[in-house]
Amino acid sequence: MAALNKVLDVAGVSKRFGANEVLSDVSLQVDKGETVCVLGPSGSGKSTLLRCINWLERPDAGQIYLNGQRVGVSGAGIAMSDRDLSKIRTRVGMVFQHFALWPHLTVLQNLMEAPVQVQRRPKAEVRDEALALLEKVGLVEKRDAFPSRLSGGQKQRVGIARALAMRPDLLLFDEPTSALDPELVGEVLVVMRELAHEGMTMVIVTHEMGFAREAATRVLFLDRGRNVESGPPEQFFAKPETERARQFLQRYAGDTANGKH
Repeated sequence: MAALNKVLDVAGVSKRFGANEVLSDVSLQVDKGETVCVLGPSGSGKSTLLRCINWLERPDAGQIYLNGQRVGVSGAGIAMSDRDLSKIRTRVGMVFQHFALWPHLTVLQNLMEAPVQVQRRPKAEVRDEALALLEKVGLVEKRDAFPSRLSGGQKQRVGIARALAMRPDLLLFDEPTSALDPELVGEVLVVMRELAHEGMTMVIVTHEMGFAREAATRVLFLDRGRNVESGPPEQFFAKPETERARQFLQRYAGDTANGKH
């Protein structure tokens, strides 16, 4: 079905909530090692697109493939069983806007829980990997702390490490810095830039235009649920093809000048 290096294939996905069409015929292909940043105004369907990719929301139309395997639908158009869907979700890491850490577990336990309980991997192996990931995000000294003792930036870095602990084929980020105080944003973006540099396959919904310009291999611009424009960041930011993208970037430039994001 898919080329060997194609990790994600979103084909003609549409989604409604009642009378509100949130996504309309959106397509996106992501190759192994790509960082695709999804940009657009609030309410343009960016987060819904991510939720459809891992079937947290069921699209009304279209198809989604992960490494050539259709997500959410088995043969002959039959809805995928919860068990099979869970197996696919273990290959897609999700980093949420509001961290979603388990408050009753320590940082280290947060990283170990799913690999041990869901993937049934050996506890000692998972612990070693978890400590290495905490080292990677600069938080190994917080391994025994509970989430309530962490700053927002630290919680989000733990969230990234927890997603990586599942050894995912694809990482999805849903506005990972939007809930952070401005001075904490940078520490999270440093980790995300490093992942992009290392070739982690990622789809990132973000309002951080500087990050998208530097780290993305490609930009997808959504507006009112439609794929308005897609291309390399140097092209999108310097010479957008559509008037709507030009308006969006002008608004961003104005907000930046006024100290907003």
